[in-house]
Formats: sequence, C-alpha cells, structure tokens
Amino acid sequence: MLQTRVDRKYVLPADALTTLLTRIPADTRVLEIDGERRFAYRSLYFDTPDLVSYRLTAHRRRRRFKVRTRVYEQSDECWLEVKTRGSRDNTVKARLPYTPDDYDTLVPGRRFVDTTLARNRIDGSHRFTFVPTLTTRYHRATLYLPGTNSRVTIDTGLMWQDGDRELRLPHMAVVETKTGSSASPVDRLLWQNKYRPSRISKYATGLAALRPYLPATPWRRTLRRDFREATSAADDTYPSAMELSGACAFG
Repeated sequence: MLQTRVDRKYVLPADALTTLLTRIPADTRVLEIDGERRFAYRSLYFDTPDLVSYRLTAHRRRRRFKVRTRVYEQSDECWLEVKTRGSRDNTVKARLPYTPDDYDTLVPGRRFVDTTLARNRIDGSHRFTFVPTLTTRYHRATLYLPGTNSRVTIDTGLMWQDGDRELRLPHMAVVETKTGSSASPVDRLLWQNKYRPSRISKYATGLAALRPYLPATPWRRTLRRDFREATSAADDTYPSAMELSGACAFG
C-alpha cells in the first residue's frame, strides 16, 4: 500500500483542543471503532548504529527516509512502514502487513525495506545494518473532512523511549493535517489562532531531545519552545476533546 500526501504538523497545548474542535466544519467525521475514538499507537524506529536516517533528516537531505514498525494496540495489528520524500517534497509511505511477534526485527521484511529504499534512490541502502533505535507511544484520534477529502490526526499522551531513557509530553498535542496540495479548513483554523506548522518529527525530534549531543538544527525552536515541560514521570491524563459537536463516526 502506497500513500502520497502533504503533511503539516502543529504542536499546541492539549487543553486548547476542545475550543478548536468546536469550530471545525459541521460535517467532519471522527473515526470510531467499537465505541472507541482514541487509539493507542506504538512505533519502533530502526536506524543504523551511526544514525544514517536521523542524520539525513537533520541535514535536510532530499533522499531522507525512516523505517519503523507500528502496532495498533487495541487490535494488535502491525505494519512495517518505510517513509521517503517524493519529487515534490511530499511524504510517500510504503506499508507491509507484519506479524506482531516480529515487531522488533526487520528480518522478515528486509527485502521490502531494501526494495523500497532502492526505488527511491537511497544509495547503498542494501548495505545498511538496521538496529532498533527509538520507541514512541501516543494516543491518536483521526478526523475526516469530506469537503476537502483530507484527514487530521490528533496525538496526545506523547512518550519516547531510548533504552533506559524516557521522555513524556503529557500536556502537549501534535496535530497533523494530511492533504493534497491545498490547505484544509483545519489548517486555516489553526492559522487564525496563531498556530503555525512546526518542524517536528516524532523520531528525529524525540531522539534529539533524548540525545542532546546530536545535530538538531531543524528542531531547535521546537525543542526550546515545546519540549520545555518534558518529564520522565508518567502522566495518564488525556484531554476529552473527542466529543465532537455534530460529528458522525466512520469506520
């Protein structure tokens, strides 16, 4: 499965979500499965020991990439995903159904990874040695705006784990719009409220926060502004902003 899109990411206080969500288009739908509207995600990112994937992103190389496995906790569904950049600097994601027991290894999917990276001209990728590098966890709600055929994801309860080191942002949310070339109504709503797209990558920004000696020029502003209240203590409080007025569920 291949997905091509333009992504815009915003970091904002989680308690600002409720007010903003009351102003989205009335025909907006929210993903609901078995009565649930918020779903737990767990992703494991793979990189080389010298962090080729991270460094390509940190230095804004056009041929950058990310490799990860992702588990949807409620259903135990698992995917292997390879994300690259398209010809117009949009995000291209290739996915392969994966066995949850293989979540922490690329062995069964290595051919898929190599083929996808070679197709996107990632030089020498077949020689890379990939190792598990960073785990991310969060809860996600997904909105669909039929008027613009666009989607919005809202991630809360953000957590990163790098070996024994752990980082949490319990009071922040990452809102990501996934559109064609045009901005969505949610983008415009965020702009009206003075929220602008942020440079944030769950993998790269999280790893930069946990390993401050790494080059992190693209995310310095985000790290200074939005990661100031990061904590290693657990905080299981999440906003109840998914009670959308006038929204209908889609499955």
